Amino acid sequence: MTGSELLYLQFNQDYGCFAAGTSNGFRVYNCDPYKESFCRGFDGGPGGIGIVEMLFRCNILAIVGGGAAPRYPPTKVMIWDDHQGKCIGELSFRSQVRAVKLRRDRIVVALEHKVLVYNFADLKLLHQIETLANPKGLVAVSSTAESTVLACPGLHTGQIRVELYDRRQTKFISAHNNALSALSLSLCGKRLASASDKGTLVRVWNTADGQLLQELRRGADHAIIHSIALSRGCDWLAVSSDKSTVHVFALSEAVSTGAGAGVQRSSPSATNSPTMVPGASVMEPPSSSNVGGQDDGAPGSGSNGGALSTPPPPPRSNPTSILSVVKGIVPSLALPKYFQSEWSFAQARLSSDDVGCRSLVGFGPQPNTLCIITMSGAFYKVSFDPSKGGACSQEVYTRFIDPQAAAAGGAGGAAAALLLITHSGSSHCWHAAVAAHWEHVLRGAVRVGKTPCMSEGAMGMWRWPWWGVSRRLLSHGSQE
Repeated sequence: MTGSELLYLQFNQDYGCFAAGTSNGFRVYNCDPYKESFCRGFDGGPGGIGIVEMLFRCNILAIVGGGAAPRYPPTKVMIWDDHQGKCIGELSFRSQVRAVKLRRDRIVVALEHKVLVYNFADLKLLHQIETLANPKGLVAVSSTAESTVLACPGLHTGQIRVELYDRRQTKFISAHNNALSALSLSLCGKRLASASDKGTLVRVWNTADGQLLQELRRGADHAIIHSIALSRGCDWLAVSSDKSTVHVFALSEAVSTGAGAGVQRSSPSATNSPTMVPGASVMEPPSSSNVGGQDDGAPGSGSNGGALSTPPPPPRSNPTSILSVVKGIVPSLALPKYFQSEWSFAQARLSSDDVGCRSLVGFGPQPNTLCIITMSGAFYKVSFDPSKGGACSQEVYTRFIDPQAAAAGGAGGAAAALLLITHSGSSHCWHAAVAAHWEHVLRGAVRVGKTPCMSEGAMGMWRWPWWGVSRRLLSHGSQE
């Protein structure tokens, strides 16, 4: 895009907003109703933003420079306070930052071979995890205050490492035979969804014990999985890929409520060890070309059906191969796993302008709705029938990036330069006011003109009660 190339897209934690990093700043959009919440451009000098991570709807964001002319080095995570219109802190590394995730009490940074966890109040390093090469920056963290769960690649191909910080336990899940392509945690951190580079299967896991709960088939041919989303009640799962079709799956009762047994596996996939915490088509039909072929990962078959979170629950189940009926009649008959697969319950096709573009999917605030954003600048809101499934109905379609308007628009103060204090090749900078007011932060965010509230799904932009920045607070910790 001339003058305003789109560099980054990501939803916030509850899919209520999404942020876009461009070659001259960043923007935040509300999903339902769709509208631009604010736009921040950088006049004079480079302005490329390669990562923008939101913290629900509050004014604190994590940004990383990117593009041909980055605003900040791609090796630094800048903590941006939009209320003040400037950066109030930063983390600096020796290698490129691949991803950033935020909680109200934690900052998680993914590098090529490490995942680092920091305390939000003072930027103290709490945990450092070695990973397999992770160029995509795969990492997921739970968002609710009730539990702290982190998932990232392990040290072996297809392995997922799950950190259960509240229980001081680590789980290793042998999730796939191929390299990981996508990870997603539910808001509470109890369910984990994963996909591999092969892109045919999506698996849903119980993070508490590493048990496989359900296995879902996106399609028969290879695909690049762009994103996986779990609904708030874990009743539904959505997947986007380079096939320009978003697939929606009904999740079993074992996933949504924890009732019933999980999918049987031929060998255990999870082990315990102490943590080191210091202090494209629309539903592709079964194809004979894949019969008997090996799918990615260990064998498993999902259970059909499940209950919706809102009564009365309509009957729903993911389609399966017609040969699965034969299996039910003759249980002793050995059928290839392919014929026992669960296929998508509903599908949403993207327009021809978005074919091949990277797309992200999230569940809308209204029941049975999806929000889809693409790197070509498109926004979709679609709905699906929770009883019949099939093709989704398009409710909203718009383009949120206009090259000419984006090049001219966007006021906002340039980030203030901050003095850095360096330790062993890494640097931190944090304002003392952050730590001084942090106890108020944990009690709740303050919405302008309203009383304090901890609601994560409420509309409006939140402001953390941080004022008066003049001093620096040192923090120590080794980094890559």
